[in-house]
Amino acid sequence: MVNWRFPFIFMADFSSSTAGERFARLVEIMAQLRAPGGCPWDREQTFDSIKPYTLEETYEVLDAIDRRDYRGLAEELGDFLLQAVFHARMAEEQGLFSIADSLQHINDKLIRRHPHVFGSGDARTAEAVKERWDEIKAEEKKSQGETRPSLLAGVPRTLPALVEAAQVSSRAAGAGFDWPDVGQVFEKLREELGELHAAGTSEERELELGDILFTLVNVARFLKIDPEQALRKTNAKFRTRFGYVEETLQARGVALKDSTLEEMETLWQEAKKLTGEAGR
Repeated sequence: MVNWRFPFIFMADFSSSTAGERFARLVEIMAQLRAPGGCPWDREQTFDSIKPYTLEETYEVLDAIDRRDYRGLAEELGDFLLQAVFHARMAEEQGLFSIADSLQHINDKLIRRHPHVFGSGDARTAEAVKERWDEIKAEEKKSQGETRPSLLAGVPRTLPALVEAAQVSSRAAGAGFDWPDVGQVFEKLREELGELHAAGTSEERELELGDILFTLVNVARFLKIDPEQALRKTNAKFRTRFGYVEETLQARGVALKDSTLEEMETLWQEAKKLTGEAGR
């Protein structure tokens, strides 16, 4: 998490201010930081230099959600909002747009794409809402004269590979390019595992492993599981269990590198029982 420090903020009494007033204050603070005589670090930032922080804050939000740390989530969402305000401030300085423009765009979009709430449209299920959302989105692009050479062109290549795989496979499936059922996806997975086992070079193994991961993403899609979140939860579980192994060995005065695999496996199983979780 980026350590943004504004001591004077915490001296103010915001107890009776509205969300809009607090947001306006954030916009004012960002403008002051970027103004002549403001913060040297903030003033020299660009869209490109801020991108890593934007990504970092996004994952900080996801981490707080995974941990059900709602107090932390409140703080992380503030940092997340700051990223939007920071980018918008730099754009306003260049005469491109302002944060007010961004807010107007999202307000208009939400109303336009929810005709079942703000108009006379009808959508009784989440699936129907998603289908109508995509239809309206396509109509908007067409009216703006925007055409894409490929159905997948709208999926950013800069996405994490797991997220990109989920999006491109979902779009292809929406166009009818899909397996009939999850059973055939499992059959494809078995096929890909066999090809990995038979691969003879490191290049072949890399390609086959990629095919396996892509197929697993499609298994997740059929089962309505977010593969990114599933893996994040497994990562968190591994951290917890391995942390127990480290802490227990340390309490015994045994260095991790001096422990045997059998000792670590025994402690791993203890960690599983303590957390009551299934899995390896």
